Amino acid sequence: MTIGEKMHMTLTSLEGAIANLKQFALDTQDKNARKMFNDYASQLEDISNGLRGRVNYIERQEPQYKVRQQ
Repeated sequence: MTIGEKMHMTLTSLEGAIANLKQFALDTQDKNARKMFNDYASQLEDISNGLRGRVNYIERQEPQYKVRQQ
């Protein structure tokens, strides 16, 4: 598995975790828990955006790492 594939898998995992946290926030009646889940989702979105920027940079610099979309 290439570094590009590993980074894309990590992004996919982060996106899944973000979706789960947002769903947890929607599913709870507890305002404190809702805020916590939304805050965590926001933090993971920041991490995901940073990693996506790095992936884009690497793919521009090293085209062999680009993962082909199927």
